[in-house]
Amino acid sequence: MAEKIATREAYGNALAELGDKYDFVVLDADLAAATKTSIFKKKFPERFFDCGIAEGNMISVAAGIATTGKPVFASSFAMFAAGRAFEQIRNSVGYPHLNVKIGATHAGITVGEDGATHQCLEDIGLMRTIPGMVIINPADAVEAKAAVEAALNINGPVYMRFGRMAVPVINDTPDYKFEVGKGVNMVDGKDVTIVATGIMVNMAIEASKALAEEGISARVINIHTIKPLDKELIVEAAKSTGAIVTAEEHNVIGGLGSAVSEAVCEACPVPVLKVGTEDTFGRSGKVAPLLEMYGLTVANIVAKAKAAIALK
Repeated sequence: MAEKIATREAYGNALAELGDKYDFVVLDADLAAATKTSIFKKKFPERFFDCGIAEGNMISVAAGIATTGKPVFASSFAMFAAGRAFEQIRNSVGYPHLNVKIGATHAGITVGEDGATHQCLEDIGLMRTIPGMVIINPADAVEAKAAVEAALNINGPVYMRFGRMAVPVINDTPDYKFEVGKGVNMVDGKDVTIVATGIMVNMAIEASKALAEEGISARVINIHTIKPLDKELIVEAAKSTGAIVTAEEHNVIGGLGSAVSEAVCEACPVPVLKVGTEDTFGRSGKVAPLLEMYGLTVANIVAKAKAAIALK
């Protein structure tokens, strides 16, 4: 069985490890223990600043520091990092294209008992609308660590989305290579393509196995970078399989499903069905029942794949 590690944990460890190699500053909004930036704080206290429960101000501080030439990581829960601080991200970071990296943890429905107010299912949609914003949503700890270093090598704003829940490590292979803007072909297939991001990548792989038992060949693509999107790979998959299912721990409006639909509609129109939250808020509860309730399951991916094939 694959080891399980939360991507937020990998984020915190990556910051601490990369602090020896790169000169950057980390900010947090009174959530360092939860976002795991506390690991960096312990190792580099002189390069860590707690801005308190004032996320908009934290982003403004990050923008100011970035003008001095130092990259800055600004962290909080996704709901507050993307939602509460949207105006500052747009005007103080996005518009001047500053070197601020937003480490948004506790994204999606898997925040569980924290409830609807904290279960951010809109952040990808919000960040996609900001010109020049790179959006990375890693599938596991390996990808999360790679994403942090990749962000440091991008000159401009980056939004990184991390989760609270421990998820299986699926990218611990010798040939794994992380490249911003490039999707990863996880499973070959010819009947339908499942395009997944974040925690849904592992579920997509499991769905592909279940479909194979029924004689259906499903390709699986991991889209860790939602912006810029790997349109070339997605269009090639649309042409080769003729049907697509997207899977994300996010609202089906504005996220991966919307981005893939836009790319396919422009270049190779094929059926695109979406697995995600259906224009609804979350609710408080244990993670497993919530995933079931909102259809973020292997079974629902399988069902959508069959439906997409039927629409060819």
